[in-house]
Amino acid sequence: MKRERGFGSVYQPKWRDRKTGETRQSPTFWISYWHRGRLHRESSHSAKPGDAVKLLKRRHGEIAVGKPVGPDIEKTTFEDMAEMLITDYKANGRRSVGRVEDAINHLREYFGDSRAVEITGDRVTAYVTARQAEKAANATINAELAALSRMFVLAMRAGKAASKPYIGKLALNNARKGFFEFDQFQAVLAHLPDDIKPVIETAYETGWRIDSEILTRQRHHVDLKAGWLRLDPGQTKNNEGRMFPLTPRLRQVLEVQIARTEALQRATGQILPWLFHRGGKRIKTFRRSWLTACKNAGVPGRIRHDFRRTAVRNLERATVPRSAAMKMVGHKTLAIYSRYAICDESMLRDAAEKLGRLHLEDQKQRELSKF
Repeated sequence: MKRERGFGSVYQPKWRDRKTGETRQSPTFWISYWHRGRLHRESSHSAKPGDAVKLLKRRHGEIAVGKPVGPDIEKTTFEDMAEMLITDYKANGRRSVGRVEDAINHLREYFGDSRAVEITGDRVTAYVTARQAEKAANATINAELAALSRMFVLAMRAGKAASKPYIGKLALNNARKGFFEFDQFQAVLAHLPDDIKPVIETAYETGWRIDSEILTRQRHHVDLKAGWLRLDPGQTKNNEGRMFPLTPRLRQVLEVQIARTEALQRATGQILPWLFHRGGKRIKTFRRSWLTACKNAGVPGRIRHDFRRTAVRNLERATVPRSAAMKMVGHKTLAIYSRYAICDESMLRDAAEKLGRLHLEDQKQRELSKF
């Protein structure tokens, strides 16, 4: 078949029949082309030469823009990409392997038999619709879409996918607006067991995550002399270390807790590594105590994550620069921090008073300028 020099070729493979000795020709057209010193051959899966020419031109277009090419690209399956994602999570020590496996299981129900090239933008949209029909929350669907997007990124890096389909995200309108006023905090604190009180006071001051960042602290994470409470790299959600300066109240709470622990060590003859503990044993949960305390304090239904929002609001009230505040509470981006920087009525009133003082000062300056 006539072809341009260097363009490649379109042909129908021939072979000799071993029984009859006759030469046979395939009805399907194939293409061949060179890329990076390697000869590629692949079937057009069509008996029309025009289809083969179109495929060859498409391959040259992909080469021109630097996309990976070859028949192996079209053989990559959903399962291949899922395996890449799991391997990536394990290799990087990600603690959320279980969650990503759950996401993959939901994706597998819809895309499990598909090749990567068959997962298109319209099919992703259909998947979202199907999950919504199953009453899945938007945040859950977004997590699954994020897993699918990551799968394509890894496949493209490995040269096993040429492109990624459009994978949009759903809007989330579930940002909570709860925070503790000081009197509410004191009321809940009064109804908590003594072992839990220093945990909650630390959460109120720092805004750190209680389960993963406060209850996991050990004695060596506190430096009373230098005045820091520390989280080591790898112990936070974003794997970055963090330090919180000891405010007078936080210092007092931790000094009392350390003295209490040292007294228990002397009485039992044991070394107690945990900063917060229940009779020397690490506290892992206190859900029932929390629910009871909130109910008795007259604020039922409050969640412990409200302390994170409260700490951010307190930093805003104290006019702490946002760059410092983000480091203290562990928000990596301003967008996330801003979701927690909630303005309440008192902050708005303070802002109005400041604006009023500014306008009054402007008026005085104008009156003085008349003389």
